[in-house]
Amino acid sequence: MVDPAPTRVADPVAARPSRRSRWRPARADVLAVAAYLALGVLVCLNYWVDVQHRVSSHLPTDHSWFEWLFSHGAYSVRHLENPLFTTRQNAPDGVNMMANTSLLGVTLPLAPLTMLLGPQVMYALYLGAALAATAGTAYWALSRHLVRSRAAAFVGGAFLGFAPGIVHHANGQPNFVSNFLLPLIVVRVLRLGEPGRWRRNGVVLGLLVAYQIFINEEMLLLTALACLVVVLAYAVMRPRRAWAMAGTFAAALGVGGGLALLLTAYPIWFQFNGPQSYRGLQGGVFHNWGEDLKAFVTFARDTVAGDEAVEQTIGLTEQNTWFGWPLVLLSLVALVLLVRRWFAARILAVLVVVFTVASIGPKVRFDGMETETDGPWAYVPDDLPLVEMMMPTRLALVVVAAVGVLLALAWEAVSGVGRPPVPAQRTGEADAPTRPRRRWVRPVGYAAIALAVLPLVPRPLPAQPVDPPPHFITAGGWRPYVPQGRTLVPVPIPSNVHGLPTLRWSALTQHAFPIPGGYFIGPNELGEGVFGAPNRPTSSLIYTTMDQGTVPALTEENRRQAVEDLRFWKASVVVLGAHPREAVLRELVTALLGPPQRVDDVWLWDVRPLVP
Repeated sequence: MVDPAPTRVADPVAARPSRRSRWRPARADVLAVAAYLALGVLVCLNYWVDVQHRVSSHLPTDHSWFEWLFSHGAYSVRHLENPLFTTRQNAPDGVNMMANTSLLGVTLPLAPLTMLLGPQVMYALYLGAALAATAGTAYWALSRHLVRSRAAAFVGGAFLGFAPGIVHHANGQPNFVSNFLLPLIVVRVLRLGEPGRWRRNGVVLGLLVAYQIFINEEMLLLTALACLVVVLAYAVMRPRRAWAMAGTFAAALGVGGGLALLLTAYPIWFQFNGPQSYRGLQGGVFHNWGEDLKAFVTFARDTVAGDEAVEQTIGLTEQNTWFGWPLVLLSLVALVLLVRRWFAARILAVLVVVFTVASIGPKVRFDGMETETDGPWAYVPDDLPLVEMMMPTRLALVVVAAVGVLLALAWEAVSGVGRPPVPAQRTGEADAPTRPRRRWVRPVGYAAIALAVLPLVPRPLPAQPVDPPPHFITAGGWRPYVPQGRTLVPVPIPSNVHGLPTLRWSALTQHAFPIPGGYFIGPNELGEGVFGAPNRPTSSLIYTTMDQGTVPALTEENRRQAVEDLRFWKASVVVLGAHPREAVLRELVTALLGPPQRVDDVWLWDVRPLVP
């Protein structure tokens, strides 16, 4: 639909390569993918040092949640259970997996590997592979549909896969680095107006969109918004050509949308209407998470030029841009120089402006301080459907994508590989002819791009050691105590704040037993989404004891509530393993339930006599 650059003719059919050249990779393609895989290994290097006993030191709870998700996929396949819902966490109420970040499009196909290798290995293996795959599909899209220079496509693909904002999310959130379908979706959207291929283009788009829904719906929404802006900008800039393609575009879009809806209708209904579904997040908690203006020119922590200290001022929420000032300066210069000559640059300029403004949030932030100036989100209601759960700062990820494409265009312009002598003769309304260049342009241009990009090369993600589950758990010593239909209650009970080690008991045994509590989003009494299970009296008492370091004065009411909670959880055994607060927690549970048994390396309270 869009004439991306003067390196491509207007007719997409005429520009289509032969089948052989389309599918056979060139040496440059193989080298590009190898380089991306090497970068993926580098980013995960600190995990591989001791993959069984390390988690992200930035988001250890999220890291553990995604390990649990890999186990969920394996458990669902092994037991042929509905993957959209589970009671292996938050027993007995369960968790609506479609209403959470579940990554089902990844965990289900990879279930056999998870069973074989375990969730810790699969997490680290997949994280690096997802980063490399995103860079790879971006490279393919750029090299086949936008630029002729493989080097230009490599630079753009590397940025799209390993940009600071993407690598930041690799700290415990692999769903936000699983963007390998998005370049393919964008390419397909831009080809919907292609004459004579509306059925095929629509079907392919529908299949891609349906699959992406099971990977990350939020990134799909951001991509859809970006494509909408691109289509509108194209219609404004080239109304006659847009009108000529409108019928074909609409037909293909209808086919794609209809197919995607057909394939995902039940999962989407389940997400919003199934058990443990919810409506929005309580209080619109993410609406004030706007991007700090200074973040755009700051080097991210996980880059070779970054510094951890900067997080104390402007990195307290998320780091979605963090381009560094050289790249911001280069991008502005590139837009100024290319926007008059290349149509694709004009589209990118629109994307950068629209989504930079949209990412600011309800109040403009600068250097960690919230100013009095209203941002665009000040006029967006907190309870607007779908938008109610979005973080404004994540709209900046569209800017990241635009900058990656701009880098490819800038390299192409500097190299001169695809410069036609008179592009206007090809398209009838293409960009202005390219003037002869001085010899110094190429070395200066390459140097400028290198100086802007090299400081953003990622460093290995920070990782911290984590204690393994007790031998009693991993060796199956719990089995005689937990019959079918009953739960194992770990102390502390997992939540979004406490119980990181005990959540991993479930993950690393691949859901061998159900547990109460957990780390997820579920409904409160009003149907609003909240993090974790609503606290029961006993779980609140455990958390208070952990925080204060002492056992409060207990009453018979506390003991009665403990038994009632155990019955609600359908508990058969309460287990306390090694923990920094082990002594005070053992004192608390003993005061509630009586003396424990020492079994293997845990303290155990067999509560089956209390829970009929």
